Amino acid sequence: MKTFFSQSSQFFVIASLLLFSGFIQGADLPSQETASQYIPKSIADSLNKHGIPRDAISISVTQIEAKVISKPVLNWRETEAMNPASTMKILTTLTGLDVLGPQYRWRTKLYTDGNIHQGVLKGNLYLQGSGDPKLIPEEFARMMKSLQNLGIQKIDGNLIFDRSAYASSVMTQATIDGESLRAYNVAPDPLLYAFRTLSFHIGKSRTADFIDIDYTPTLANFKIVNDMQLVDRACDSWKKDIRFEIDPESGIASTNDTITVKFSGLFPRACNGVTYNLVALDANTFLTRSFIAAWDLAGGTWVQMPMGSNGIVPISARPLLQFEGINLADDVQDINKFSNNVMARQLMLTLALEKIGKPATTENGELVIQSWLKKMGLLFPELIIENGAGLSRNEAISAQHMNELLITARTLPAGDIFFNSLPLAGSDGTMKNRLMTQLRKFLHLKKRPEVRIKTGSLSDVRAISGYVISKSGKMYAVTSFINHPNASKGIEAHDQLLTWLLEDGPEPKQAR
Repeated sequence: MKTFFSQSSQFFVIASLLLFSGFIQGADLPSQETASQYIPKSIADSLNKHGIPRDAISISVTQIEAKVISKPVLNWRETEAMNPASTMKILTTLTGLDVLGPQYRWRTKLYTDGNIHQGVLKGNLYLQGSGDPKLIPEEFARMMKSLQNLGIQKIDGNLIFDRSAYASSVMTQATIDGESLRAYNVAPDPLLYAFRTLSFHIGKSRTADFIDIDYTPTLANFKIVNDMQLVDRACDSWKKDIRFEIDPESGIASTNDTITVKFSGLFPRACNGVTYNLVALDANTFLTRSFIAAWDLAGGTWVQMPMGSNGIVPISARPLLQFEGINLADDVQDINKFSNNVMARQLMLTLALEKIGKPATTENGELVIQSWLKKMGLLFPELIIENGAGLSRNEAISAQHMNELLITARTLPAGDIFFNSLPLAGSDGTMKNRLMTQLRKFLHLKKRPEVRIKTGSLSDVRAISGYVISKSGKMYAVTSFINHPNASKGIEAHDQLLTWLLEDGPEPKQAR
């Protein structure tokens, strides 16, 4: 497995640190010609404090003026191939917006091998997916209404799921950390519903001294047993004493059988409400029970409870409806602001599906992305794409080339849509709670600075990439990657970099 961490000898590391220490203490400063090849003092101090060597970070900063590249502001190891974690979603979403267009919509098609008579659909109902990454309860409710508008009130048949849009290899559950129950590890699925995730809301009841547990999406024949106890302590470590069991886990013999979820353990009384997400059911069980529940909620009925199974829409089947989800521009908002891995992976597979055909594969998705890069005149020889989401130990790109993507984005028709999809510091997404103190300094300004940054994190990676609009109104493209066992402590250094740019980046002689 390829890694991106320095293997320098102990002597070299010590010598480098000594040299670096002398530099930032005010040794010979770089000339104007090489002024961009250094690390500002505030950032260097933070790296030193947290034991992150300077050969574990890369930085690229460029000022953008009127969609034209201006001079580089700061570069440090900017050409090194680094693991970008979730900032890789920038490449996937930018390609998707430009190739598919922001108004692109995924289509879920419904067929039947039967007929409709006096409000009864007598025959099997086939769902054929194309990878809609945001088929959620609200969308399912619209789908049920569309079925009823066809004159269907009762269904007498089974549910058949056609997932032929994707190659079976991409639907195989594989994790980089062994956490198969975690929502961020959900595998792609052409009929992905609600991210195949059970989302439990746990909190102290407002009317009595006991714990309330609600969940979404609604599933047919699903029961919660609550054996949790309230305790007097802080809410910061609420998850560690919660126990979760599900019975049976999979292989349900009949949809008439009840799935029971049991919560036990301790829950802090100080918690106002928390969300506990789990991927606890196989794809067919989850989708079948979700469809049954959504149809029931819409007022529909069944002759008998259906069993969901995989299959292919037969040639003889006739179409009932083509359901279109929300547009790509809205999906990209979720992918970038909340760093949704499976949505990013499904966007990459959609590029393969639309441009090469089915079954979609990751390899074909990469071909489409590489073709787009070539069309844009972007040559990234170090680029490694594994899934397009950054949930990978192998994906790689340089900070310089990630910055080139940001600069290119400003010239594209969907450039503003992409810009607005990035988390806004102090306001939303993964940057909601960052730089709040720093940004308060500019509340008096008529036009306030903005920091729009895609973040990325793995156990040994911290990454930022996006735009800073400074106090003077200048726009900077900025990318920085830290690949090191202490990377989790590098958030401070990255915040220092963004703060430095908010202040328009002091000249080298000021950043000693």
